[in-house]
Amino acid sequence: MTKSIFREYDIRGIFAKELNEPNVKKIGYFFALEVKEKFPDAKYISLGYDARTHSPQLKAWLSSGINKAGIEVLDMGLVATPVNYLSNYILNKTSRGDVKVKASIMITGSHNPPAYNGFKITFDKQPFFGEDIYSLGKKVLNSDLQIEDNETTILTDTKKAYVDYLIKEFSHLNLKNKSFIFDCGNGVAGSVLRDILEGLNLNFKIMYEEPDGTFPNHHPDPSEVETLEDLKKELATGKYDLGFAYDGDADRIAILSTKYNFKGDVLAIFFARFIDNPTVIGEVKCSQSMYDTINTYGKAIMYKTGHSNLKAKIKETNASFAAELSGHIFFNDRYYGYDDAIYSTFRALELVSNGFNYDAEYEKLPKLFLTDEININTTEDRKFQIIDELKSKLKSPPKDFPIIKDIITVDGVRVVFENGWGLIRASNTTPKLVTRFEAKDEKMALMYQNKLLELMNE
Repeated sequence: MTKSIFREYDIRGIFAKELNEPNVKKIGYFFALEVKEKFPDAKYISLGYDARTHSPQLKAWLSSGINKAGIEVLDMGLVATPVNYLSNYILNKTSRGDVKVKASIMITGSHNPPAYNGFKITFDKQPFFGEDIYSLGKKVLNSDLQIEDNETTILTDTKKAYVDYLIKEFSHLNLKNKSFIFDCGNGVAGSVLRDILEGLNLNFKIMYEEPDGTFPNHHPDPSEVETLEDLKKELATGKYDLGFAYDGDADRIAILSTKYNFKGDVLAIFFARFIDNPTVIGEVKCSQSMYDTINTYGKAIMYKTGHSNLKAKIKETNASFAAELSGHIFFNDRYYGYDDAIYSTFRALELVSNGFNYDAEYEKLPKLFLTDEININTTEDRKFQIIDELKSKLKSPPKDFPIIKDIITVDGVRVVFENGWGLIRASNTTPKLVTRFEAKDEKMALMYQNKLLELMNE
């Protein structure tokens, strides 16, 4: 195992190679010790897992490590990541009565290929990330502790609590004459979606509902255009008012009409209109039109990319919600402030129930050209150095460089020009630089792209 599996937002690697038995047991053990250190009376950590074929094995290894540390495991089985998150906020029903947890671990490879898996960790209702993960990694890597098998767990049905909660929260929806289609992508969205839709008496069709960690129909990443082709074909029949797609662990969403794919920043504009005096957090990749539009009736805050960063910022600011371009939506308004694609689905359907027309409202927004995300390979050692060097060069750019109005350095470098902006940031999870450019038209966006990349390449 290498330290690279301990990433900014979570722990992720290849099953059996990096996430092998001794290492995973130690991750469970040392994390449980941290829980006990901060909360001496803590008795339980809740575990859930996604549809990947090796997720149950990882649960067994993690459980052995947690049990070794003297904390017991609440086992919720195969669930969506937001179901796992919910266990931190409710009384979890068990054979021992209703119990609370101080931490949870979701076993998931999210939208990565089938060979990958990983852990998303919640600690005292907040993401366990950054320096906390790196510190945990050092303990694991420096230990030769041998942990015996002890796969004992206590069953809990958090999934039922989640389904019941959403049915109650959205019982007011009036969508009798509407019909919707959902692509679960063989991820864990299929473990809860039908029960909620049927409980709300909605008209629907579900594609690729059965959780299957081999992902036989398409890759579980709704931000990739090719994974949406089957959903688009269904929408083209004219039978459905909107379509929804999910990633492997159901914390990211894509929402489509027959005409448009509504990205996370556009959805943020739509959702914010139905919240009084909203405060909305966006990441540095979001369109400027999102910030400008929301600032006309609320407050928009630009912050770092990454689900853990945004959850922490919501806690700090008590924002109404946060949004990532990729489809992570974090509702703090009427909810708990974590990213939940299933909950976001019903907030989106609530707009339809209120008479909101997605296509018409989208067509009223400023028409801007946004490039695709371009990834540039580099090394872990160099990626942050390059960003620092670029910041220095921008202090005295070439004479033919576009006029700079502002430079935002909250996450990488976002250079604001007269008619658009360009972003170059270091990925926190891969040895890459991530770029994106936006302007009033394609020609200008590509000009900004060329000029900023030329400067970086120097």
